[in-house]
Amino acid sequence: MVASSAQLENWYQDSATGRSFRVIAVDKATDSIEIQYFNGDLGEYDFASWAESGFSPIEAPEDWSGPFDDLELDDMGYSDPDSHRNRDFNLDDLLDAEDER
Repeated sequence: MVASSAQLENWYQDSATGRSFRVIAVDKATDSIEIQYFNGDLGEYDFASWAESGFSPIEAPEDWSGPFDDLELDDMGYSDPDSHRNRDFNLDDLLDAEDER
C-alpha cells in the first residue's frame, strides 16, 4: 500500500531502496516534507514528489534508537534508577525523628 500523504511521526519504507524512515516535519507553507532515515540521515521531499513515490507505511522499528547514536539506556525509558534516595537513611532514623516531635 503506497502512502498518499505524509503523516508526521509515522514510519515509511521506500520500495525502490528498501530504506526505512520517519517523517519529522510537514510544512505546507514551504511545500516540504522532512524525513529522517533509520541511520540518522536526513532528507526532504516536496508534496508532488511524495505523491509520486513508492513509500509504504510501516510499523515503527522495535529498536527506534537507530538515528540517535548518543542515547544512554536511561534516555530510552528502560530503567529508572532512584538516585535521589538518601542511602544512609533507615527506618530507625524516621522513628527517631517522629519521637522528637
